[in-house]
Amino acid sequence: MQQISRMLHSQGKMIGFVPTMGYLHKGHIALIYHSQNVSDVTVVSIFVNPTQFGPNEDFSKYPRNLKKDMNILEDMKVDYLFLPSRVEIYPDDFQTYVNIEKITQILEGKSRPSHFRGVTTIVSILFNIIYPDIAVFGQKDAQQAFIIEKMVKDLKMPVKILVKPIVREKDGLALSSRNVYLSESERKDALVLNNSLKSAKKLISDGEREVLKIISSMKRLIAGAESAEIDYISVVDYSTFAPIREIIKGGKYYILIACRIGKTRLIDNILINA
Repeated sequence: MQQISRMLHSQGKMIGFVPTMGYLHKGHIALIYHSQNVSDVTVVSIFVNPTQFGPNEDFSKYPRNLKKDMNILEDMKVDYLFLPSRVEIYPDDFQTYVNIEKITQILEGKSRPSHFRGVTTIVSILFNIIYPDIAVFGQKDAQQAFIIEKMVKDLKMPVKILVKPIVREKDGLALSSRNVYLSESERKDALVLNNSLKSAKKLISDGEREVLKIISSMKRLIAGAESAEIDYISVVDYSTFAPIREIIKGGKYYILIACRIGKTRLIDNILINA
């Protein structure tokens, strides 16, 4: 892959890259299409990264369907699929990790303490193999995208990060590989994530500025879903990811939610221009 990337760059080609853990859905497909639109060559990786899963998380049962994924990528005429083995990425003597301070210790980082160290490490490794000019990520993992942008800026990596909007089902559920875990009744309960975000957006558009009141309203709505258990709800500044207490007119914010629906942990968010 490194040799191919060097060859492409020597030919003046711009490389677009979409890192995935496979089990591709329409959200991934939108990211891939965008890469194809803005670059000469698109590389997609599939690697279920063990270092971003905690000891009691779902690494072993994370959904996988490589044959289906490869058919999707072939139909899309993706130029290269990078499909490394675990031992190629993490040999037995592997000892080097990329760790970002502060921003990785809140929200997802607080709930999943080793998660972002695994994310920044694997993304750094993949960037060092593929040498992309552009890498495309999804807004659904907003904190992850922000952290990767921070890593790229701090470590002076020559890659442009593009973050594309969340892709949803017709009923509003954010697309996720983990949605496959949901039972029929849980699938209905899961709609409460997006519904609560939309209700928060309406509150803000109607003039509410106190974040505690906005979050309380969201919690009351979510309480109506029998299988839902909130992990966190937070409103953060778009440019710093710092949690805020008051919405300022003209500001730009993410409202973020993590919630268990039954045994399945889902995340969602909405971008607000106040």
